Amino acid sequence: MNYKVRSVRPDEWPAAKTLRLTALQDPVAHLAFLETHEEALAHPDSFWRERTANGAEGRLDAQQIIAEGPDGEWVGTLTVLIEEPGTTDWAGFSIDRKQGHVVGVFVLPEHRGIGLTEVLFDAGLEWAWARGVERVRLIVHTDNGRAQAFYRRAGFVPSGRTIPLEKSPGDAELEFVLDPPE
Repeated sequence: MNYKVRSVRPDEWPAAKTLRLTALQDPVAHLAFLETHEEALAHPDSFWRERTANGAEGRLDAQQIIAEGPDGEWVGTLTVLIEEPGTTDWAGFSIDRKQGHVVGVFVLPEHRGIGLTEVLFDAGLEWAWARGVERVRLIVHTDNGRAQAFYRRAGFVPSGRTIPLEKSPGDAELEFVLDPPE
């Protein structure tokens, strides 16, 4: 595999913006992301600068990992957020332990099926474990079978927590968790 996997740098916000907008046009984006392409497109450049800087190399509370193809094109990404005990997550649930939260997983369709998602996850998990998290979690839509199958292969298991989606009554997401390696 001739790909480079690394953390983003703060000045790379235009590439981060482009990849996010591309991800939000994926046919299953409505199942995978909590924002629409139109909502993301409306953000000013200052939003993208801040978002990228907040997940850039050297940060201790979040890390956006990207995969660069052989030509330097960004072809995949995921972000790991560190959630501290005593805080509340985006869905209003209390955080009871230090944990990583994987979000924004995306690989361009023409680069899927070659192990790139696994490499991105390995890098993200390695970063999270090095921060002393007690577990890593992610949230996946109940109808996103492809993603659920991958997460299970990566070792994640359903926690039993279901999160209703406010924007889409009747829809829900499932929490999957992974304990640290022994």
